[in-house]
Amino acid sequence: MALRTHAPPSTPAPSRTPERPARRGGGYLPYLLPGVLLFAAVIAVPLAMNVGISFTRWQGVGSPDWVGFDQYRKLFTDTTFWVSFRNNLALIVAMAVIPTFVGLLLATALFDVVAKRFGERTTSVLRASFYLPQVLPAVVAGVVWGWILHPEYGSANALLRFVGLDSWTQNWLGDEKTALLSVMAVLVWIQIGYPLVIFMAGLQRVDPELYEAAEIDGASWWQRLWSVTVPQIRPEIFVVLLTCTIAALKSFDKIFVLTRGGPGGSTNTPAYFSFQNFFEKADVGYGAAIATLLTLIIVGLTFLFLRAQSGKERS
Repeated sequence: MALRTHAPPSTPAPSRTPERPARRGGGYLPYLLPGVLLFAAVIAVPLAMNVGISFTRWQGVGSPDWVGFDQYRKLFTDTTFWVSFRNNLALIVAMAVIPTFVGLLLATALFDVVAKRFGERTTSVLRASFYLPQVLPAVVAGVVWGWILHPEYGSANALLRFVGLDSWTQNWLGDEKTALLSVMAVLVWIQIGYPLVIFMAGLQRVDPELYEAAEIDGASWWQRLWSVTVPQIRPEIFVVLLTCTIAALKSFDKIFVLTRGGPGGSTNTPAYFSFQNFFEKADVGYGAAIATLLTLIIVGLTFLFLRAQSGKERS
């Protein structure tokens, strides 16, 4: 009788983990390279050239003469520069401080009052109306406001005469006493829609239960604003203050269209003062020094804002 032999059960071959295809082209470098090249071409190289030119005396043609820190010594003793810097502080108030405060009030009112009583459509229309000046090109807005504030045929003075306030008519942009205030008013009108939109977006993420709890505790609208809204949208407030302050420090186009820095330098700013030295006075080295110092101020303020924001988030 033949014996049957049973073959041992075959052991299944160990499963092999599929190998990931090797990255080609140096990993993420091909994706980063266009951005790096664009940053170098648009920001890094022009900035380095500007810093280098600031140590020279140059009229834009011929060979520049190396003068070291002479341009910066001249800058720190230049009263025109410090007047322009003082004007720039006033523009920071007009473009950052006032729009942030008013934009916060308007955003809260639209979100908490108008939206509940009149609906989202009315809120959207009002929000778009406030934001419209941001969409307009700065040159167009400047030209229109130049017409409005014209001393002879401007609608501002015409309105004052119509209501019998002839003594209040002014040469709004041509008088040193009113030029800077007039520019500030125009900048507030232009800038106010930006914080409004940012704050309304931030209010979308605030928990409604916080408002309900505050209302049950008897908090008024103002108390809810400062105790609930402001702490909850603090990151948005920091972003608005930072970006608007940088925009104010770089103010050039509105000044160029409205006043050209006049009258008597009463509306001059460091950015426009740098432009004057670059293109009107052909003192390129001095204009580069002004632009370099302005860049350092902006970088320093950005660092301080970010440090303050991170400190608030930790606390």
